[in-house]
Amino acid sequence: MDWSNSRKSRINACSIQQEYIISADAPYPNYHVQAKALTKARKENPRLASVNAQVQQQVLRTLERAFLDRERKGLGYPRFKKHSRMRSFVFPQMLKNCIKGNRIKLPQLGWVKFRQSRPLPDGFLVKQARIVRKATGYFVILSLHSDVDIPQPIPHGHPKGLDIGFISAVVTSDNEPIPRPRFLNKYSRELKRLQRMLKKKQKGSCGWKKLQKRIARLHFKTTLPS
Repeated sequence: MDWSNSRKSRINACSIQQEYIISADAPYPNYHVQAKALTKARKENPRLASVNAQVQQQVLRTLERAFLDRERKGLGYPRFKKHSRMRSFVFPQMLKNCIKGNRIKLPQLGWVKFRQSRPLPDGFLVKQARIVRKATGYFVILSLHSDVDIPQPIPHGHPKGLDIGFISAVVTSDNEPIPRPRFLNKYSRELKRLQRMLKKKQKGSCGWKKLQKRIARLHFKTTLPS
């Protein structure tokens, strides 16, 4: 963003002869301004044009939301995130019948093999797909849509209240404690060993990156049911 770069450049980093700085009276470039600039940039940059346009537009919407949260909620200034740290992206529109068996058709990527965690319910259409990169591979999160009217649930049976605690994960109003699962206990020793090894590695080196992946996979294991 030229608007952002013109306001965070340091004085000693400016050119001796001239520096392009947008006027302070210039309005904030919202999503629509950036989307228009994106269309022009895609024509000039083949690398940008190789990516789905709607995916890039979703990134612009995320950026605009970050700037609006900074003004409305007092959050920090959005920080630059290089492409290697982008863990997910969204396809906001999916084609009809985009899932056939163990394959899913993604815009501009074509048919991709995947494993369904559970079958799609009848009468639902896939509206969006979010691709998420985790330690063990890539996952797809689908947003489904259906015009079925869901009736309002009728209260029945014996109601229970839940209280979250420290000794027990949850205690019900019937004094029934549910113990904490203690996910990290099984892998805590291995995590400590790997983190000590990571501390001795040079940050950014190949060995450092490999250890980071091993630690990430171990953290992912703690989220799985035992």
